[in-house]
Amino acid sequence: MDMFKKAKSKLAAVPTVNLCFLPTPFEKMQNLSELFKGINLFFKRDDQTGLAMGGNKARKLEFIMPDVLRQQAKSIITWGGFHSNWCRQVAAAAKKYHIKPILLLLKKPGSRNVFNGNYLLSSLMAADIRIVEVDKDQKLMELKGVKQIIDPVFHEEENQGNKPYIASIGGSLLEGSMKRPWGAIGYVNAFFELLQQAAAQQVTIDVVVVATGSAGTHAGLLAGAKLFSPGTKVVGISVSEDKNTLDRYIKNIADEIFVELEIDLKTCAQDIIVFDEYIKEGYGVLNKEVADSIRLVAEREGVLLDPVYTGKAMVGLVDLVKKGYFKDRENVVFFHTGGTPSLFPYGSELAGFRQN
Repeated sequence: MDMFKKAKSKLAAVPTVNLCFLPTPFEKMQNLSELFKGINLFFKRDDQTGLAMGGNKARKLEFIMPDVLRQQAKSIITWGGFHSNWCRQVAAAAKKYHIKPILLLLKKPGSRNVFNGNYLLSSLMAADIRIVEVDKDQKLMELKGVKQIIDPVFHEEENQGNKPYIASIGGSLLEGSMKRPWGAIGYVNAFFELLQQAAAQQVTIDVVVVATGSAGTHAGLLAGAKLFSPGTKVVGISVSEDKNTLDRYIKNIADEIFVELEIDLKTCAQDIIVFDEYIKEGYGVLNKEVADSIRLVAEREGVLLDPVYTGKAMVGLVDLVKKGYFKDRENVVFFHTGGTPSLFPYGSELAGFRQN
């Protein structure tokens, strides 16, 4: 059995649950392609996955939830930013299976508890929400950075007889209760789905551009590219961590995917492409460039980006186009990972940038 067939067979055997509307749309950015002449731009619309207003985390949770059920967990403990897309979709997936979602929403000192966006949606789903103030310089991506926050909740659940499942932020890193790369495997599947859609439209995909946060989506797409389309580059626009940190995360997760699928592959340094210069003021901080990118796509394509992930990734994509990073007539796919509810908490800031 060749590697392609073996990977497909192994993927098909991984347990899943049905949380998404798939396949998500694959469509050309006709107006932006005309604006940036010489390049063909496309969307892969994973903002349309459907679960609790959609987003990329739903694909991950289709593979993570069977692990939660296999471990017979009664609660899921996870964490994220105050308006976390991940936490919102964890709440929705957990509720479908009568599992208690416990969301630790981390906020910086002085920031406001705005009751809208993802916080509102998670509240409507009756998630157990704990708001925790953290130092502005505290590292939150890895479990060890939030252990002092997670541990008391974990023991509280154990003492109440609710077997807890600790899910890493974004369903990406292999830690807590998730020992295998379930979340990222969802994006190996997503890459194969994209290839099938592109082939039906007689499009060869040269580059995929994606917002890179907790690294699982990027790692899954990269593993998918190496398995099914080695000529396709996956370019990550960091919204959170520095390039060295993300390179390490992506390599570790992608290599674990190959182990899981029993494929003799490894990622190497030249496979991993991450630009971290667009983080600017930091994770979740809206600036004029991000506000402009959101408006550009909304006005030209009628598609809504968000201020935290896709808006910042679009800043990177547009800048790379202008710098001539992409070759003439290349087909470039922007993986829209969702996050639309985050527009609303940033409404006044978006309005302010418009006035300026």
